[in-house]
Parts: sequence; structure tokens; C-alpha cells
Amino acid sequence: MPSTADTIAKTALITGAGSGIGRAAAAALNRDGFSLVLTGRNAGRLEETADGLDADGGRRTLTHAADVSKPSDVERLFEAARSEFGRLDVLFNNAGTGTSPVPLEELPVEEWDQCVGTNLTGAFLCCRQAMRIMKRQDPRGGRIINNGSVSAYAPRPHSAAYTATKHAISGLTKSISLDGRKHDIACSQIDIGNAETDMTKKSRTGLPQASGEIRTEPVFDVDRVGDAVAYIAGLPLDVNIQFMTIMATKMPFIGRG
Repeated sequence: MPSTADTIAKTALITGAGSGIGRAAAAALNRDGFSLVLTGRNAGRLEETADGLDADGGRRTLTHAADVSKPSDVERLFEAARSEFGRLDVLFNNAGTGTSPVPLEELPVEEWDQCVGTNLTGAFLCCRQAMRIMKRQDPRGGRIINNGSVSAYAPRPHSAAYTATKHAISGLTKSISLDGRKHDIACSQIDIGNAETDMTKKSRTGLPQASGEIRTEPVFDVDRVGDAVAYIAGLPLDVNIQFMTIMATKMPFIGRG
């Protein structure tokens, strides 16, 4: 006999859902039967993502524009999700940004603040609201999936802010896994290397290497990331993939430097 948790309609909230990895995750979760809350700063891009989803099966989609670095935006976002669907089963913390590729001493403080605000503070704010909902709902619990990056392990040249935020995401993931354990809240991190999106277009023309050279790097289909997110999201809450790395097989990550 299936449990109540197995039969309820499940809802996932995706940040940075207007393009790239977020859009691929939305398509995969939609295929797996999740109702979706899609958020990002560009309402038009969110609607494009929603319009591209398979409408079969009675699944519902809510688009809600928000800046995850702003506490008031995040509070309104999660209240809209709770009001529309009554519960939240999965949060995919995917929103992220980088900075100008300059030496650390030349990086403007404003760019540092924007990167930290989106990548780290934004993830914290979303996790905070998600955990409040997940602790109180019935059946209780849920799953948080943080988009780390292979930069959580090895930096690229001139990426101090981005790399610092991704290392910090690893610590946040571990803390949520520990603090959420008794509340049936699981937390995973997916570390992605060179999925083909608008952000990785430079891979085709060349990226700076630790040696100082500029080299092209292989990429892989972003839909494979969506599949990986959906796989983690579909696991029962008594099992967790703590860290997953998905990357182009031949990218210069193992042995980087």
C-alpha cells in the first residue's frame, strides 16, 4: 500500500527558472508529475519556460517574478507558493550570477556584493522560507537541492567571488542536512561542470586555464542536468544523494591546474 506521502500531489519551486539549468529542471520535474513554482527576475522568461512545459496530467504551474537577494521578495514568493499549492516538497536553489573576470584586487565591491547576495544570501533566504513550510506541513518534510558548481572544489582564474559563494554553498548544504534531519528535510548539492547554456557560450571560444592559456572546453546537454535534479527530487526522504557532480566527461576539472 502506498503511503500518504507517496500519493499527494507534489510541488517544486525552482529559482533561476527563466533559462538554462532552471528551465531544464522545470521540464524534467514537470514530466515527473510535479506542480511547479517558477521564479526569477524576468517575468517574460518565466512565462516562456511555463509555455514550454507539457500540460498533460493536470499539473499546475505558477510563475512569480522575484529577486532572491531581497528578503521581502522571497517572503512573498514562498507565501504565494504555499497559498497556491498548500505545500512545498522540493526547492531547487538554482539562481546564480558571476562577476567580471578580473584579478581579485580589481573586483568592484558592488560586483562582489551582487554575487554574494544572489548566490549565497539568496540561497539562505529561500532555504529559510522552505524549511518553515516543510516543518509545518502534513506530511511534513521535503527536499532542498542546492546548485553548487565544480567551482565549489576548484576555482577558475579570476573568479574569487563566485568561487567563494560556491564553497559556502557546500557548508550551507551540510548545515541544512544536519539541522533538517529530525524534521524529515533532506538537502543535496548538485555540482555542475560545463552544461551547455547561454552562460557557457565562452567554452566554445576559449576559457582561461590555470596555466594562463586560453582553451576551448567540452560541454554537455543541459537536459541531462534536469534529469539529474528530477532523479534526486523523486527519491523518498529516507535516502539522500548528499553531493552529485555532473560534468562534461572531458572538461579539465579532474587535474585542473
